Amino acid sequence: MRFSYRMNKELIKIKCADKIELSATLFSPVGAIKAAVMLGPATGIKRQFYTPFAEYLVEHDYAVITFDNRGIGDSLTGKIKDCKASLVDWGTLDLSAALEYLKKNFPNTIYHLIGHSAGGQLVGLMPNALELSSIFNYACSSGRTKNMKSFFWLQAHFFMNIFIPFNNLLFGYTNTQWVGMGEPLPKQVAKEWAEWCNGKGYVQTAFGKTVHQHLYDEIHCPSIWINATDDTIANDENVEDMLEVFTKLKAERLTLDPKEYGFDEIGHMKFFSRKKKKLWTIAVEWLEKHS
Repeated sequence: MRFSYRMNKELIKIKCADKIELSATLFSPVGAIKAAVMLGPATGIKRQFYTPFAEYLVEHDYAVITFDNRGIGDSLTGKIKDCKASLVDWGTLDLSAALEYLKKNFPNTIYHLIGHSAGGQLVGLMPNALELSSIFNYACSSGRTKNMKSFFWLQAHFFMNIFIPFNNLLFGYTNTQWVGMGEPLPKQVAKEWAEWCNGKGYVQTAFGKTVHQHLYDEIHCPSIWINATDDTIANDENVEDMLEVFTKLKAERLTLDPKEYGFDEIGHMKFFSRKKKKLWTIAVEWLEKHS
């Protein structure tokens, strides 16, 4: 039994292909690593949210990088209304830059993505996605409003089709924090989010429009897609809808029932909560199997 664990924790900057710098944190064990993990954040969620989970992975000898997407948290420079970031940028530039940083700093290992919501949905936009050895996704789905249930469908419809356009028009960005959904979102990020969730297959909605190159038809590494029975966004229908966009991906599915683990809820966010630490063994077992 480990009572303490020494690790390195470093605040870093990741330079993207377009010269934009992202604020990030690199966690690593003092000794040798088993593999390197990039943690793709959910829409509007700052990297600090994932710190306890990242430290847990380090305790099992994995190097981990967490980062703020452009326009979010410490990666926001200037006023958010002037930020030109998009969801396409987050996948094409930000996620791929995080992987390049791991490759440069840990060249003699393999690389895994642990994606949360958008952090896993956007993987097919990464030009270097084929260099991933595995994908572990939690709450990653198309988020399609049509597949949401009962009263939550009304909430989602209001948020996507009224709240976002109104905020973008009035403020030049979306005040997502007003409804408990993370950091304020740059205008284009929120606009794409609404458009993609109103369509089928999330990012597939943008194929041939704002997305002209992608690897959704080529990624074939092992992957696992986990959701919870009480997740009103990443329900089973929406997970399957997202998986249909990946034509060659080897995908396993796992749906968690909070009651089976002694929890009142897990939902869309709380897999990464320190209070849900017993769930984290699922991630470590996956990494062990594929490292």
